[in-house]
Amino acid sequence: MSIAIVTGASRGLGRDTAVSLARRGIDVIGTYRTNRDEADQLVTEVAKLGARAAVLPLDVADADARAAFVAAVPGVLRDWGADRFDRLVNNAGLGVTAAFADTTEEQFDLMVDVHLKGVFFLTQRLLPLIADGGRIVNVSSGLARFSTPGYAAYAMAKGGVEVLTRYLAAELGGRGITVNTVAPGPVATDFGGGAVRDIAELNQALAGQTALGRVGTADDIGGVIAALLADDTRWVNGQRLEASGGIFL
Repeated sequence: MSIAIVTGASRGLGRDTAVSLARRGIDVIGTYRTNRDEADQLVTEVAKLGARAAVLPLDVADADARAAFVAAVPGVLRDWGADRFDRLVNNAGLGVTAAFADTTEEQFDLMVDVHLKGVFFLTQRLLPLIADGGRIVNVSSGLARFSTPGYAAYAMAKGGVEVLTRYLAAELGGRGITVNTVAPGPVATDFGGGAVRDIAELNQALAGQTALGRVGTADDIGGVIAALLADDTRWVNGQRLEASGGIFL
């Protein structure tokens, strides 16, 4: 039995990751922040693929919410006849678009709380429940490698996630747990207000900078994450894998 926790699983990259895992026979505990209906639809979709799913609320930026989520996980595991899970995907997130000169402390704090502090302390709290030999994938962004004006706070937090990944890989290696980063390039989802998806000029400009001639979709990313969680990639550890179709080469 293999069980994955996927944060932000009700939509976008997280949803496709959960579905990709279910196709591989992996049960999923997914999280959602506000939209329970979308989360319930994921449960139905996973069940059709022959896997089990449960959804729990979680605001990764909120310490009390993190504690409540971690306290609820053992109940789901017991229902499934397990006491540990073995896959973790730190995916939940949101974007802020603001020029460096205009970025407020509130926006900066939100990016750090969601993308860096949330990943750090949620993973820390879950360590007693993740099985030895498990897998962790942290979701970063291509913006941690290349610079696009307007995303300084977001990209800086994601850069921190990439450093954290290497430290986790070093510190958890004794338990046989691998930790890697997947860094998506521009993806046509509702992330960041759906700009890449909905603004034709932006979509075309980014596609023109990508070797494969288009921007990504959610189903370009979920399979990559699932692959890094598979046993076949057990010797990949502490690495950053950019899934961007070859942008800004």
